[in-house]
Amino acid sequence: MIEWPVLALYIHWPFCLSKCPYCDFNSHVREKIDEKAWQQALLKELQRTAVLTGPRQLTSIFFGGGTPSLMSPQTVAAVIDQAQMLWSFDPNIEITLEANPNSVEVAKFQQLKSAGVNRVSLGIQALNDGDLKGLGRQHSAKEAIAAIATATQVFNRVSCDLIYARPQQTLLNWKQELATMLSFGTSHVSLYQLTIEAGTAFETLYRRGDLKIPEENLASDLYEQTQEMMNTAGFPAYEVSNHARVGEESRHNLSYWRYQDYAGVGPGAHGRLTVSGQKVATKQYRAPETWLKKVEDTGTGEEETILLNPQEQTVEAVMMGLRLSEGIDLNSLPALEMINAAQQHTLVYAGFLEQNGSQLTATLAGRQRLNTVLGQLLG
Repeated sequence: MIEWPVLALYIHWPFCLSKCPYCDFNSHVREKIDEKAWQQALLKELQRTAVLTGPRQLTSIFFGGGTPSLMSPQTVAAVIDQAQMLWSFDPNIEITLEANPNSVEVAKFQQLKSAGVNRVSLGIQALNDGDLKGLGRQHSAKEAIAAIATATQVFNRVSCDLIYARPQQTLLNWKQELATMLSFGTSHVSLYQLTIEAGTAFETLYRRGDLKIPEENLASDLYEQTQEMMNTAGFPAYEVSNHARVGEESRHNLSYWRYQDYAGVGPGAHGRLTVSGQKVATKQYRAPETWLKKVEDTGTGEEETILLNPQEQTVEAVMMGLRLSEGIDLNSLPALEMINAAQQHTLVYAGFLEQNGSQLTATLAGRQRLNTVLGQLLG
C-alpha cells in the first residue's frame, strides 16, 4: 500500500446571517446566494488544488467561515465526495463543520452527518442571553443548550466555543458558566479571550469609551482560573485557547500548529504546501464575488503563491508551534539561526520557556504572554 504525504483541507464558506461586532474574520452578509454556482466553484477549485498538491492522504477536512452550517447538506456532501475522489482518505479522517446553535441550522445535523461530517464545532460564545445579545449572537442560551444536546446525540465528537473577559464579567460568573459548559459532556472546548480587533464594530465602541472590557489583571485572573478548572476537569490546554480530553484534540488545527501541509479553498483561504520539495504559501482572493468570478472565468481562485525561504518557514513554525503545550523541536527548524539564543536562555531563566533537549515549550506564563515571548525570541 502506497503511503502518500499527509494533507489537511480547509473549506471557507464566507457568508453569515449577520456580522458579529467582535469578528474580524472574512465573513459577509448577503441577501441572496446562488449556492449552485458556489458549489460548482468549490468543486472546480478542489480539482485545481489537487493538481498542485499531487497525490496526498487527507487527514482532515474543516468547513469554516463565515457560517458553513448555512450551506446545504448537499453542497457539503458534494465537497466531501469530490475530495475523496481527488485524494486518499485517512481511515480515521476528521471532518469538522462549524455551526451556529440556532434551531434552523441544528435541524440539519443528521443530514450533515449523512453527508460525511463526523465532528461539529458549535459557536456558543456565552450561556446567558444578555451577553449573547451584547456579542451580537442570533441565538438564545436556551437554543445553545438544546443545540449541544442535539449535537452530542448525532455526532461522536463535539466542540464548543466560549468567549471570556467579556464586559462586566466577574471571576464568579465565569466560573459558574464554565462549570455549566463542562456538565454538557462534550470532548473539546475552545475558550477565547475577548480581544478588540481592528476594523470591528467593537473597536469603534471601545475607542469611543462605550465598551468596557476587563482590565489586564482581571483578564489574567480569568485566564488562570480557566486553566485551573479545565485541568481539574480533565481538559488540559493543548494549545493557548483549546482544551480537550486526551485523544480528542482537533486533528485539523494540529496540522496548522505543527506546521504541516494544509490546502485552503474558498474566499480568503490560506494554505501551506510542500510542492516539489519546497514550502509555498497560498492565498485565495478575499472578496466572495471576486473569488467566484475568478474561479468561473480563469479556473482558479488563487491570488498568489509565494515560495517561503528557510528563515520565513522557521519564523512561522515557531510562532505556531509555541502555541502548543508540546512546543517545538528545535532540530526540525530549517534555519535555527533565526532563534535569538541569548533571549532564549533569558526566557527560560525567567520561567516563560522550558527546554528539554531540543524540545522548547512555552510555560503557562509564557503562553499567557506569547506575543511578547515571540517578539523577544525571534527578535
